[in-house]
Amino acid sequence: MNWKPHAERLAAEVAPPVSRWREAVASTPRHVFVPRWWEPADDGAWALRDGPTDESAWLRAAYSDTSLVTRVGPLHADQATSGHRPRGVPTSSGTMPGLVVRMLRHGLLYDGADLGVIGTGTGASTALAVRRLGDEHVTAMDVDPYLTETAAERLAAAGMSPRMVTCDATGPLPADFDRIVSLVALRNLATVVAALRPGGRLVTTLARMHVIVTADKDSDGAARGVVEWDRAGFMSTRTGADYPPGVGELFTAVRDREGEEVTRGRYPVLNVAEAWDVRAMLELAAPGVETFYEEHGDQRTARLLHADGSWARASATWIDPPTVHQGGPRRLWTTLERIRHRLNAEGGLPIYGSRVHITPDGVCHFTRGKWSASYG
Repeated sequence: MNWKPHAERLAAEVAPPVSRWREAVASTPRHVFVPRWWEPADDGAWALRDGPTDESAWLRAAYSDTSLVTRVGPLHADQATSGHRPRGVPTSSGTMPGLVVRMLRHGLLYDGADLGVIGTGTGASTALAVRRLGDEHVTAMDVDPYLTETAAERLAAAGMSPRMVTCDATGPLPADFDRIVSLVALRNLATVVAALRPGGRLVTTLARMHVIVTADKDSDGAARGVVEWDRAGFMSTRTGADYPPGVGELFTAVRDREGEEVTRGRYPVLNVAEAWDVRAMLELAAPGVETFYEEHGDQRTARLLHADGSWARASATWIDPPTVHQGGPRRLWTTLERIRHRLNAEGGLPIYGSRVHITPDGVCHFTRGKWSASYG
């Protein structure tokens, strides 16, 4: 298979000519790491794609700046048959190469730096790090033994042998590092900050927040940095084969329920998951809230649910003011509207560009002007 021209085209798309990452992308056979993957089907299930049976489609997918889902729930595409039609959320993927490059660039890597990569996935991201630093300076970690073992085999086939470790990133890491780049979204940063050497740098996203935090470790054991004027969304860490069931039972119970409070909303129905700055602020205001959105023609419905039993449903035609039903101990839609009012009044929200102080207990403390908030 003549994959090199495709890799070179992808490299030109995601890295400028002067970037050290351009050659790393151009020399990495991404198709080797993603021989099979899942694509969403019209019926809400996932359909299996097998690269070797359609090489042209394989090359198009593997060398596009796109994330390829490789695992849905507990079922990896490698272990599936054509008859499998899983439903559920992705639990592993081959991350879009441009995003991987951006995260690694935020790490300010230097020759001889020991790098820990959290979230092995397919191994393709680890391959880019190895191209830059060499095998002996890269450790890749994942909670799933199949992922680390398979990635190690595919890296070896590409002539690379970094250290591969199966471990839970929410617990102690297997070594200390000069740089840690997490390609999964973390909820608490205690273990990663503890694994940084003094002066070491952390790059990560936060669960449900789509922010990129960069921070450098101080001699007092804390880390200080910023929320970058950049953004990314990664899957959250998991400790088992799949994510916990979440608020599924509550969703069913309140789907069409009359609210304890029924009002007219101030702003149009919003797909909160796609409004990343609003989503980040909502997570700070109501940690753990889950969002749902659907459209049927011009009819839009958004739902907010929390494990404490709080829920909200807002429905409207197009951009008309929605009818809002709310129940439980908190008024989630009211919280959301306060955030949207601030966005309209001030022209922006304070999370991006804020300063971050990560205390040794792993809590992020954000400040920007008079605004402050904590996470984790």
